[in-house]
Amino acid sequence: MKFKAQDKQNQLIENITGNHLVVGVDIAQETHVARAVNFRGIALGNPLEFSNDEAGFQSLDRWIRNLLASYKLTNIIVGMEPTGHYWLALAHWLKDKEIAAVLVNPHLVKKNKENRDNTRSKSDKKDALVIADMVKNGYYSPVRFHSTEYEELRVIMANRETVVKRLVSAVNQIHRWVDIVFPELRQVFKILTCKGALTTLRLFPLPADLCKLEPADVIAGWKKSMKRHSGVRRAKLLIDLADLASTQLQRIEAEAKTVLE
Repeated sequence: MKFKAQDKQNQLIENITGNHLVVGVDIAQETHVARAVNFRGIALGNPLEFSNDEAGFQSLDRWIRNLLASYKLTNIIVGMEPTGHYWLALAHWLKDKEIAAVLVNPHLVKKNKENRDNTRSKSDKKDALVIADMVKNGYYSPVRFHSTEYEELRVIMANRETVVKRLVSAVNQIHRWVDIVFPELRQVFKILTCKGALTTLRLFPLPADLCKLEPADVIAGWKKSMKRHSGVRRAKLLIDLADLASTQLQRIEAEAKTVLE
């Protein structure tokens, strides 16, 4: 049987009963704001501002317990936006307290701002109330926690992606500056990211640095970083190409100077 989206929506709405205290939390980096409504959307109690730490969570717990007692409710559901990583600490605390935690779509929160007062105004207290209304109307999804192994794998994959991006950026910069300063280096090392090419760029970054050396000096520099180096023939070729590149650079600079004068 084909599943209908409306059936899912109905199930989410039916989960909120007359015994539910629906709490909406506007997430921030340091201070969250909570508002509460009943299953009909009537605001209950006063807003609560609490810090994103254990002391703040304890104040939230006391606030919820007081509202449950005042309005004779028994069930709790807490909705929030998945803002960055700031919601994770609260979500884990709610899980430990066995309080139902759900997430709402930030895009839908923005679209529903006019429901309460027919304005697009924004404030933490209003956003928290809008989130509570969305949960009451079934516009939410349960928080799903993954196993420790899965979370560790996600962290490793994220770190790998960061490292790969930095590596690609570094390689592109190497190619760019070699093309600008010493394009003849490609005649000596076909792959600019091999150990010999990187060692040469580290020790002798400019053609002018190589022009002052003998092949033995270049080989001595290679030996400090490599057990196997390219040999005298390649060292001599490197110096000859550096002389040529340096001469061409001096000629270009002289022509540019003449044009400017």
